[in-house]
Amino acid sequence: MPAKTGLDALLRPEDSILVLIDHQPYQFTNLNSHEPTMIINNVIGLAKTAKVFDVPTILTTVIEERGGYIIKGLQDVFPEQKPIDRTFINTWEDPQVTDIVKKSGRKQLVLAALYTEICLAMPAIQALAEGYDVFIVTDASGGVSLEAHDMAVRRMVAAGAVPITWLAVLGEWQRDWAREKTAAGVAAVVLEHGGASAVALAWELQLLAGRAGAGV
Repeated sequence: MPAKTGLDALLRPEDSILVLIDHQPYQFTNLNSHEPTMIINNVIGLAKTAKVFDVPTILTTVIEERGGYIIKGLQDVFPEQKPIDRTFINTWEDPQVTDIVKKSGRKQLVLAALYTEICLAMPAIQALAEGYDVFIVTDASGGVSLEAHDMAVRRMVAAGAVPITWLAVLGEWQRDWAREKTAAGVAAVVLEHGGASAVALAWELQLLAGRAGAGV
């Protein structure tokens, strides 16, 4: 049983694998739980964060020829990766995806999808039964209505999933600012995608630069 409290309950990059599901034009046309630009910003920020930490990331689409290519900003993070195209609505029923996850040996499964109530809920619930520690990134996912998104999150939490936001994922993977190997990359992602956090960080960098220039 995955730990839900204590240090072991936090995300670790070496144990994590990220699956991003169906961030495609067709899905965005009926996304009403969030402002679409926020989901776009957040899922791209999440993907860039995974790249900083070398967390394996799977991109997947459903019926790409009709639903559209995965959004450009997300594909640009992994330009060499061809998204896995499925007919299964439930990603976890497609061995093209699950075989990669299983071969990785990683048990912290981080998921984001459109729509929350379908393409996120189905694999989350199934993977939980297979012993994965499932983290659902709620602000990089969205539903056809606020109620649909909220009820889906409640359902997944009841099943044992952990709801989390993309900046919280970033914080848990970094954990310690003394980890200089990833600190600069993390800061770059926050500056580009962190919203008000980006403004605050830019201000802090300005102040630090001023102190250095003053020789303090």
